[in-house]
Amino acid sequence: MAEPLRPVLVVVPTYNERENLGPVLSRLHAAVPDADVLVVDDASPDGTGQLADEMAAADKRVRVLHRTEKTGLGAAYLAGFAEALKGEHQVVVEMDADGSHAPEDLPSLLEALSDADLVLGSRYVPGGEVVNWPGHREWISRTGNLYSRLALGVSIRDITGGYRVFRRQVLEELDISSVSSQGYCFQVDMAWRAVQAGFRVREVPITFAERERGASKMSSTIVVEALWRVTQWGAARLLRRGEGTTRSRPAPGGGADAAADDPAHRVVGPATAPLTGTTAPEPAPPAEPTPRDTVASDGTLRA
Repeated sequence: MAEPLRPVLVVVPTYNERENLGPVLSRLHAAVPDADVLVVDDASPDGTGQLADEMAAADKRVRVLHRTEKTGLGAAYLAGFAEALKGEHQVVVEMDADGSHAPEDLPSLLEALSDADLVLGSRYVPGGEVVNWPGHREWISRTGNLYSRLALGVSIRDITGGYRVFRRQVLEELDISSVSSQGYCFQVDMAWRAVQAGFRVREVPITFAERERGASKMSSTIVVEALWRVTQWGAARLLRRGEGTTRSRPAPGGGADAAADDPAHRVVGPATAPLTGTTAPEPAPPAEPTPRDTVASDGTLRA
């Protein structure tokens, strides 16, 4: 078995997650001791940013990016991606700070990257599970995933999930500067761009648990944005069908046939069969300018 790619940077956006951040990072480093962490805090009024600074001062694996205001999950991740690409990290991970993404699942996601470019932690493939989630939230999630699959013509079962692992090359080659979507829509946007660019996307089962502390950031605005943008992208795909094709890429370290045969480890994109009629995504509005980041001597980044 090939050695997992290293080094790894886990990007953890925070807004009012003071109660959750410490336990989540402790579990993360128990599961993957050599993982670096970038906490992206949007000026949390509960002191999450200050706690993250204290953790960074005590642990060289932790750094903090302080942003001046809350501008959404997508913007926080994009800021984290930009910071990751300034360094030498070969793997970039998205992980929530509320404990819903089990750090104990991360080793299996990293292992799956051996024959994929983007690995999605999936609630809806065999072996995936949702625990203690309100029924209406699960209904919204499953319905959103079904609609996205139909509108965009992809076979990803959990395209809205936010626990995922990128090879550095994916973030370098995708035009992430044009991504301005948030929430569910941000996750759909990134995964669809990766599939259309010819990167191989693999789903690996995870257990998703409802947060135990703090309040969810989900809102009706996020759901409406996702519905509207996915509808636009789907309409553009249908209008342009037959004009473009996905770009094939060689499998890193070998093929993905074995993974494709396992329904719990699904590969979509050129690793199985090219998607027909796919084109570049509908151009998104330019992303809001993000603050320039500086690194203090203690490893803390400040806007």
